[in-house]
Amino acid sequence: MGVLEKIDEIQAEINRTQKNKATAHHLGTLKAKLAKLRRELLTPTTSGGGGGTGFDVAKTGVARVGFVGFPSVGKSSLMSKLTGTHSEVGAYEFTTLTTVPGVIQYKGAKVQILDLPGIIEGAKDGKGRGRQVIAVARTCSLIFIVLDVLKPLTHKRIIERELEGFGIRLNKQPPNIIYRKKEKGGISMSATVTMTHLDLDTVKSILAEYRVHNADIRFNCDATEDELIDIIEGNRIYTPCVYILNKIDQISIEELDIIYKIPHAVPISAHHGWNFDDMLAKMWDYLNLVRVYTRPKGQAPDYSAPVVLKGTACTVEDFCNNIHKSILDNFSHALVWGKSVKHAPQKVGKDHVLMDEDVVSIVKRVG
Repeated sequence: MGVLEKIDEIQAEINRTQKNKATAHHLGTLKAKLAKLRRELLTPTTSGGGGGTGFDVAKTGVARVGFVGFPSVGKSSLMSKLTGTHSEVGAYEFTTLTTVPGVIQYKGAKVQILDLPGIIEGAKDGKGRGRQVIAVARTCSLIFIVLDVLKPLTHKRIIERELEGFGIRLNKQPPNIIYRKKEKGGISMSATVTMTHLDLDTVKSILAEYRVHNADIRFNCDATEDELIDIIEGNRIYTPCVYILNKIDQISIEELDIIYKIPHAVPISAHHGWNFDDMLAKMWDYLNLVRVYTRPKGQAPDYSAPVVLKGTACTVEDFCNNIHKSILDNFSHALVWGKSVKHAPQKVGKDHVLMDEDVVSIVKRVG
């Protein structure tokens, strides 16, 4: 029996099983088995035929945004309008067959845009070119799920399910679980919150599926079986996501008002170029980038070319490394103007966290 057949069989058993306290251990074990089989699909053996061409793209710019969606929802038209990059456009399904890269300049930052080939249902199970498409989607800083407003929102749920099946968690934070294997002592479980989904027996049955019989595990959140499996697997990607609802030129104002209530969504028209400002502003918010301007000694700040840092790594040290690693060798302190300091300028060390649109002047050590 192949991996896909095993996945179908386990999925069918999970769907058949009623969820209650008596079946919790059994369901936990089944979900762990399912996650292991999905991992096999995610990292296929290299023997056999060669991989697909045109899917690997060199990373450029400070961030990468991937357009994911069903065939013919307007991804290629949107890409052409945004970047000027020509991607094959047609009024039939599966026009784009490889990953098409482009770059846009926004707020002084270079952002790479990838038009990924259309996803079909069952992509996570290897149907179509889905596996390669989702493998590239895993490398993106932000995912744009492009949807056709004229088609039902079931497409949204299908794409979410396909991406989830490949270990991509959309608009979620990693669960606050501390997991550490040890050599002996059995399974030790503690929790700082009231657990409503998991008990010690269920945790043991899930860990047993991974052949882990000695481990310390602490729950700082009310985690589910799936979240525990995510932590054990350790290969999950937590990616922000924006839903781009295309073709709003073909619906009424009343329908548009309803669409605006969908969380993490932006309605646009790629054909007419409507609402692109809103979409790019949302992209900037979700990418969580920080612009820092340089100020050479005795000169005015250079506002033409900001140093763009990630919101999770924006200290003065990160700023120096982004320009050149040798700067830190002679670093004395930095003078900062902006939102991250109380005084202007303020003398700070290399651990100071910078904020968007700060101005920094580096002072070198003398002697």
